Amino acid sequence: MIRSTTILTVRRDDQIAVGGDGQVTLGDTAIKHGAKKIRRAYNDQVLLGFAGSAADALALFENLEKKLDQYRGNLQRAAVEFARDWRSDRVLRRTEALLVAVDAESGYLLSGTGDVLEPDDGVLSIGSGGSIALSAARALLKHSSLNAKEIVKEALQITSDICIYTNSSIEIETLEV
Repeated sequence: MIRSTTILTVRRDDQIAVGGDGQVTLGDTAIKHGAKKIRRAYNDQVLLGFAGSAADALALFENLEKKLDQYRGNLQRAAVEFARDWRSDRVLRRTEALLVAVDAESGYLLSGTGDVLEPDDGVLSIGSGGSIALSAARALLKHSSLNAKEIVKEALQITSDICIYTNSSIEIETLEV
C-alpha cells in the first residue's frame, strides 16, 4: 500500500478536475505541506497526478510525457504503451508510485504492474486516502449539483479529516471540454 497522498479525479458535465493534497511524509512524519502533485502535459490537454515517491513520480511523468508526444496526445495509446514499458523495465517496475492521467475524452489509473484502468463513472482516486476520496466523490456526484472542481475540493477535504497521510492543502487543476 502506498502511504503518501491522495489524488482524485472527477468528470462531470463539461468539466474534469484533478486534485491532490500537498502533504509529503517520511515515515510517520509530515515534512512538507504544500507539494505540487498535479501536472499539466501535452499542451495543457492532459492532467497528471501521482501518489508515491516524488523522485519516482517525476521519472514516470517524464516517460509518460514522451509517450504523449510520440502518439500526438492520444492518451489511450500513450497510457497503454507507457504501462507496458513501466511493467517490463527492470528499474521502472521497482518504482513506488501510482499515476492518474486524464484528458477531455478519458481517464486512466496507471501502475507498474501494467494496470491501465478506466473508471465507469468518471471518478478515479489513488494514494492513502484514495478509497475515502472515491466514496465521498461518488456520494457528492449522486446527491449534489456541485461541479467537478467543487466535488474534488469537498471530497479531498473530507479525506483530509480522516486520512493521516492527507492534508487540507489542496491543489486542483481543471480541463473544460
